[in-house]
Amino acid sequence: MALTEAEISYLSTQPLGRLATVAPDGSPQVNPVGFRYDPELGVIDIGGHALAASKKFRNVAAGSRASIVVDDIVSRQPWQVRGVEIRGDAEALDGQDPLRPGFSAEIIRIHPRRVISWGVEPGQDGMTPRDVA
Repeated sequence: MALTEAEISYLSTQPLGRLATVAPDGSPQVNPVGFRYDPELGVIDIGGHALAASKKFRNVAAGSRASIVVDDIVSRQPWQVRGVEIRGDAEALDGQDPLRPGFSAEIIRIHPRRVISWGVEPGQDGMTPRDVA
């Protein structure tokens, strides 16, 4: 399993992440996106309104790998943050079931290759990076 139960549980509570892709000319792009974890495939699916017309979709279709960060602030006093970053191979798919009402039938699917989490696993301090097969 690419993600731990704690990471999956955390992601299920968050409605928004930030997706990073790279354009063919090498310029980076980061956008807020809606997402969901697909436990059967072990992937992150990203959707949106008119996704096929977006630069992020074109970047992935052109061969960009992708990374999504989902994080939040638990407390400001004391400072406590948590989050998950998932890096991996990405594919641009059309003809899919929309992730949410109002979303189009395209998705970006990330196959996790590296996962970094913080503040999510009980009893672990700092960032916990790992490669996944």
